[in-house]
Amino acid sequence: MNLQDLVFPPDLHYLVEHDVWARLEADGSATVGITALGIKLSGEIYMCRAKPVGTVVEQGRSVAVVELAKAIVSVKCAVSGTVLAVNPRLEEAPHLVHTDPYGEGWIARLALADFERDRAQLVQGEAVQAAMAHHAASYEANP
Repeated sequence: MNLQDLVFPPDLHYLVEHDVWARLEADGSATVGITALGIKLSGEIYMCRAKPVGTVVEQGRSVAVVELAKAIVSVKCAVSGTVLAVNPRLEEAPHLVHTDPYGEGWIARLALADFERDRAQLVQGEAVQAAMAHHAASYEANP
């Protein structure tokens, strides 16, 4: 799989095995979403529904569900925390997850529970491209 056309902003924190990311915000919260690789692997998303505000989410557990052409899939969360907000635009425009996965296609904002604990599972910076390439190769070997 060619990853050259996929973007992975180096300032984000990636939970590579689940194709999700987290952006730390100035107020101490984190915004989460699906990576460009996750979008490429899943295909078109027809619906995206995040867990409601107030829901406690653990790292690697479901923060949302997406409806694909042939399946409904759980979107895992890159970090642990409590849902503070969900992206209201995704209800009417789920295509934003495809067209702007790191911007307007964000899924939820969370109050972090213990980012230092979560950090051990996350990849950031220059290591991201290699980690994503390895993940894509393992996906191709075991689809």
